[in-house]
Amino acid sequence: MATPAHVAIIMDGNGRWAKARGLPRVAGHRAGVEAVRRAVKAAPDLGISYLTLYAFSSENWSRPKSEVSDLMGLLKLFIRRDLAELHQNGVRVRIIGDRAGLQPDIRSLLEEAETLTLNNSALTLVIAFNYGSRDEIVRAAQKLAAAAVRGEIAPEAIDADRFAGQLDTADIPDPELVIRTSGELRLSNFLLWQAAYSELVFLPCYWPDFNREHLADAIRDFGGRERRFGGLAAQDVAS
Repeated sequence: MATPAHVAIIMDGNGRWAKARGLPRVAGHRAGVEAVRRAVKAAPDLGISYLTLYAFSSENWSRPKSEVSDLMGLLKLFIRRDLAELHQNGVRVRIIGDRAGLQPDIRSLLEEAETLTLNNSALTLVIAFNYGSRDEIVRAAQKLAAAAVRGEIAPEAIDADRFAGQLDTADIPDPELVIRTSGELRLSNFLLWQAAYSELVFLPCYWPDFNREHLADAIRDFGGRERRFGGLAAQDVAS
């Protein structure tokens, strides 16, 4: 059975998980951090080399200030508590997203995580933070346009590979599998370029309930699919 080298997850449903239990939303986010730990631990054992988690979107700033503050606090806590263990277990941390508007202490923590784990190879954990795919694509286009204005590149030389090289994920392979929890059936501005040929799996469970078996089941689902990348199925080619 084929195993995806890169799995990306839209971690959705923390708030609804908490509401169903009569708890504040922050309790759902805290439980979601435990699900992150389970996923990171399970990924290498299941043959995954890259795990990308949609942690905080560029649209999440519109949420109530108290919730945003809680999410920032949980991010800081996760890095401070878990970074040493991630490093010890050979996990490399990568951050994608726009860092320009982040508070200095957040930027410093993200940079510390990347620097400390730079040479690790057991798993690359990609955290999409202050990330929006449309914003990423616009930033890539702006960089290429600026290079063209400076005469460093001819407009006609801009192709898909050159464009992909300007994205936040330039040196990260595209995800073969994208998972979304909570039963919602959309990508929500996540890896729109990179997921062009990804297999999509939508799970009804809320993110705090996500565990190793959910991940293994999604991988088994992936292994049963035929990936054609716009071509014909094998039986159609043979006929």
